[in-house]
Amino acid sequence: MADDWQRDRIRSALRGENPTVLRRLRAGFAAIGDVQFLPGYSVLLADDPQAQRLSDLPKAKRLSFLSDMDVLGEAVERACRRIDPAFRRVNLEILGNTDGFLHAHVWPRFEWEPTELVYMPVWLYSREHWQDKRHTLSARHDTLRRTIGEELDLLASS
Repeated sequence: MADDWQRDRIRSALRGENPTVLRRLRAGFAAIGDVQFLPGYSVLLADDPQAQRLSDLPKAKRLSFLSDMDVLGEAVERACRRIDPAFRRVNLEILGNTDGFLHAHVWPRFEWEPTELVYMPVWLYSREHWQDKRHTLSARHDTLRRTIGEELDLLASS
């Protein structure tokens, strides 16, 4: 059974109870992903629990959310480049097919990925990648979490 924060990720972030949150941004929360088969995977959670899609936000808030997505993407890129020389790029996505709240995915991509997947969407990874306990967010990701947070802080101060 999911913890309370997993049932309502945004309200738990607003209450300061979502343990995946890295930083509060202007229109949302930068959070590290529950699965880390691509180390550094992060999610931007909108700070409006009622928003299901980008168009649910007023124009100014929509632009802030997209700007936050850009900042989180750059922070993940910088962090992954520092930690893994095989880092290639970051993929940014707003999908909303599974979870009914506005969020954006930030997927780092690496040269060491399987040849058949390295140039394909991350969603083509097998179910085992998503469910394997070896890839579950844990204390072994603390350095990665800290590094992304440091990069978010540097970007916020510039």
